[in-house]
Amino acid sequence: MPLTPRVTESRAPSTSPGGAEPPGDHDLVVEAALARLDLDTKVRLLAGQDLWTLPALPEIGLDSLVMSDGPVGVRGAAWSADDPSLCLPSPTALAATWDPALARRAGRVLAQEAHRKGAHMLLAPTVNLHRSPLGGRHFEAYSEDPLLTGRIGTGYVTGVQESGIAATVKHFVANDAETERFTVDNRVPARALRELYLAPFEAIVRDARPWALMSAYNGVNGATMTEHRALQTGVLREEWGFDGVVVSDWLAARDTVGAIEGGLDVAMPGPATVFGPALAAAVRDGRVAESTVDTAVRHILLLAARLGLLRGAAPAVPSGRRPAPLDGPAVAREIAARSFVLLRDPAGTLPLDASAAPSIALIGRAARDARFLGGGSATVYPARVVSPLDGLTGALPEGSRLTYAMGADPNDQLEVAAAGFTLRAVLRDAQGAALAEQPLALGRVRWMDAALPDGVGYDSLATVEITGTFTPRDTGTHHFGTAGTGDFRLTVDGTVLYDGADPEGGDPMEVLTGRPIPRGTAALEAGRTVEVSLLHRAPKLAYGPIRGVTFGLTHRDPERDGDRLIEEAVAAARAADTAVVVVATTERVESEGFDRTDLRLPGRQDELVSRVAAANARTVVVVNAGAPVEMPWREDVAAILLTWFPGQEGGAALADVLLGREEPGGRLPTTWPARLADAPVTRVTPEDGVLPYDEDLFVGYRAWERHTTAPAYPFGHGLGYTTWEYVSLEAADGRARVRLRNTGTRPGRETVQLYAEPVTPAEGRPARQLAGFTTVTAAPGETVETEIALADRTFQVWDEAATAWTVAPGPYLLHAARDANAPVLTIRLSTPGRP
Repeated sequence: MPLTPRVTESRAPSTSPGGAEPPGDHDLVVEAALARLDLDTKVRLLAGQDLWTLPALPEIGLDSLVMSDGPVGVRGAAWSADDPSLCLPSPTALAATWDPALARRAGRVLAQEAHRKGAHMLLAPTVNLHRSPLGGRHFEAYSEDPLLTGRIGTGYVTGVQESGIAATVKHFVANDAETERFTVDNRVPARALRELYLAPFEAIVRDARPWALMSAYNGVNGATMTEHRALQTGVLREEWGFDGVVVSDWLAARDTVGAIEGGLDVAMPGPATVFGPALAAAVRDGRVAESTVDTAVRHILLLAARLGLLRGAAPAVPSGRRPAPLDGPAVAREIAARSFVLLRDPAGTLPLDASAAPSIALIGRAARDARFLGGGSATVYPARVVSPLDGLTGALPEGSRLTYAMGADPNDQLEVAAAGFTLRAVLRDAQGAALAEQPLALGRVRWMDAALPDGVGYDSLATVEITGTFTPRDTGTHHFGTAGTGDFRLTVDGTVLYDGADPEGGDPMEVLTGRPIPRGTAALEAGRTVEVSLLHRAPKLAYGPIRGVTFGLTHRDPERDGDRLIEEAVAAARAADTAVVVVATTERVESEGFDRTDLRLPGRQDELVSRVAAANARTVVVVNAGAPVEMPWREDVAAILLTWFPGQEGGAALADVLLGREEPGGRLPTTWPARLADAPVTRVTPEDGVLPYDEDLFVGYRAWERHTTAPAYPFGHGLGYTTWEYVSLEAADGRARVRLRNTGTRPGRETVQLYAEPVTPAEGRPARQLAGFTTVTAAPGETVETEIALADRTFQVWDEAATAWTVAPGPYLLHAARDANAPVLTIRLSTPGRP
């Protein structure tokens, strides 16, 4: 679809009805309901009911509140491929659009999914910063810059809440890495804490009024976050005016008195938490005042009132005031295309000329088996996934020639059984009688005790068997295994490959997701169907209060000779007009629960790219990763297109961009180093439980500006399919006006970035920082003008001695730029925000 000329405001959308003050009767209804609760009932409400819900209290007309993970999709109370979810691109992709209005639409479409799934509270967005490129969960956060993160997060929260669903901003605060995340004490200097790590939370609380916030696992400056009264009460509530619910990250609450006195409202998951009976006992023996409990209960009841779950209180957003429904897959496809960053294209190789019936060699494991999202608790299972191979096959015109070669397999791990498997789960009691049988879309079951198949009681369940058939695609030695912990018997084609038990892991994500463990092999023929069975003789797990059934059957195709795979890819590239190589990380590289140890692409993918590029000068590399990777071949290829984790419609969006139907609209939300050794901030491993943020304010482009080595691609970088001339830059009354012209032959979109630079920087202050941004679109030859608000905090610093924000006097240089290192126009501001 061609772009139409328009201008998008840089500031996030204004607060919707979903984020406004509740109707006047909410306070009255909340107080009346609270007055009818006894102490034991109140503390039960604060403890949660199970993994995802708070209990219903019929005596006061309170319905059960259902929470769901979901930065990219809404899982609902179930965590199963049998209950599919829409899957949007990763949060890094959403931030790469630099468009709060598009983030707002993402929030709206996920709220639609929440309503469909019966969830009321979405555990998203993640607004922690990309402090180091080694952060294993960076794909789930937005960017390295607090202004960009805050604006995108504000748009997302606004979209969710104006649709009648609660957003939960997380993880408060400084949860910027995964190593020792349950116990690490992050020592963050006061200015860095205020100006960087707290800043996105503050902006979202101010501009979107979120109804909930999640407290992090880690500690900050000596206090664990679930007990951090200075931040959770002093800053969040008293200073910022937050009136929503503070919920713990799952299993993060550790001390009854510390948590309730520290400002935590809900300890999840329930019911066996530090609240509940333990909190009632603390009140009765005088360690906690009941009024402190009442304050937390008020927060929960107010949230219920806003959601329409408390009798007598009208919901903050009645169904008739919700935005019009959106086409979820269409939104996913739009975000993906808008997020793709064209890093390099010196000869104008892209877009490919579809009218010339091109000959394309598509290469890479991820081109066929899409890597569409990161690993961990954000995982959802969409009803369909469009791979790059699917997308190009469907989009190329008649007469085009598309060949596929794997080239190199980045994954040396088994994966959950999928292609070629037809499976079901059989649940039995201790006598072997079947309690239930359920078809499985994948070789994995994941049920919490409250979400077992109908007719099955947790206590009566004795065994679960994943059973069915497998029809191989390839002849050879197939690898089979298990995921999860427990007592297994694995049988393939009548042969028992494994019979034994394993202990539980340590991290709850290890328990819930389970790393794949090889158990045995079987020589199979392509097309010959065989019987498979994985019997779990002790399927019920318990990790603290978490009870359920979670394990899986895993598989890997026969290993092929790596040299031969690369030779086949080189031959395919040599015979084609253009080679498109898709390289990717794997779930063992980017996932929740661990940090990265390097930035290299796994397997022999670097070698693959180099060999293909030597065979075909028109080699386009598609980088399918959620965070920076090293690209030692980057100067040797014709073009590099970064697609992040592009969600379920990623392959269709890739075809749109490669063939020029859409322009790659993304700009980097984080700096990409050429090598890990070049990055200014890399430490993510604590020493004796402490991780010092010694870099202070110098994170991301702020650090690179004083670094001796230049990055491969700077913050804000990205190319399009047209060219732009910046005509003029003016500023007055805290706003800047930029005029620019599309000087190319195609309609296009430009991301206009403003950076403020003190003429005489103070000691310890970054040289420049992002002050505002917007996106504009224009037809060929058209001139557009856009107005951008300059963020007040650009010209302020946190005065630790005064514990207050103070204006940093000018003069300043204001740059209109294409990225953090590429100013185009510059004017002088004599005082902050004024020329």
